[in-house]
Amino acid sequence: MDINEGILFLCATPIGNLSDITEHVLDTLREVDLIAAEDTRNSIKLLNRFNIRTPMTSYHEHNKYDKANELIGKLKGGLNIALITDAGTPAISDPGEVLVKLCHEEGIKVTSLPGPCACITALTLSGMNARRFCFEGFLPSDKKERREILHQLSDETRTIILYEAPHHLSATLKQLYEALGDRSLTVCKELTKKHEKYMRTTLQEAVAFYEQNEPRGEYVLVLAGKDPELIREETQKKWEEMSLSEHMQFYEKQGFDRKECMKKVAEDRGMSKRMVYQQLL
Repeated sequence: MDINEGILFLCATPIGNLSDITEHVLDTLREVDLIAAEDTRNSIKLLNRFNIRTPMTSYHEHNKYDKANELIGKLKGGLNIALITDAGTPAISDPGEVLVKLCHEEGIKVTSLPGPCACITALTLSGMNARRFCFEGFLPSDKKERREILHQLSDETRTIILYEAPHHLSATLKQLYEALGDRSLTVCKELTKKHEKYMRTTLQEAVAFYEQNEPRGEYVLVLAGKDPELIREETQKKWEEMSLSEHMQFYEKQGFDRKECMKKVAEDRGMSKRMVYQQLL
């Protein structure tokens, strides 16, 4: 890194309550040369609230590639730049990840100032298992890609966190129910705001609820992962529906030798290798 190059500061901003912003972020926003904001019209309210006069430029989903290159040029020229999103931590379901990746490729220093993040806030209050979780953000709008993601999530054993906008919530809940079956669910909305609410429910109940109640606000869905025991039962049933010869062929097609195939078949079926050998004979 050139010592004359600037630094990119990833600054977490409030997801609702303005008091959640840190002193570190406020000091940084005042001291940098430029603030790259997802929506300058939204961010000016935050800057005015804390009397910050640093110049702003827009950096959002529709200009994230061209503008990233422009910002890289400014960083190489020695400017320090703060990146902020409309709410929460930049680069999480946010175009900021493009700029961060480019900075690393160009050897420009990046530092992240921690603060509010909707997915973690929702997870901690959800009552779901928080030891292992996966974050999916917004499901893709492309139908084929969305189907593939939902298929992958159907056997996900970790707690799943998703974002959704109100006008898509009802349809997304139905798709999740169809793809994953019924699961425990915590629906969080308007986190840290005056009208913050969360509802511990199930996917099936949530589908019915939002057919009768119009969704309002920004939502975070915290969904229970699939029971590992259920996966084991389903897998066991799949093997039992195969003949031993078909089961052997399943592994032979993957390039395993006959001895290794018998070992794997025995493990799958809870049998001894000797028993598999005798039945095959």
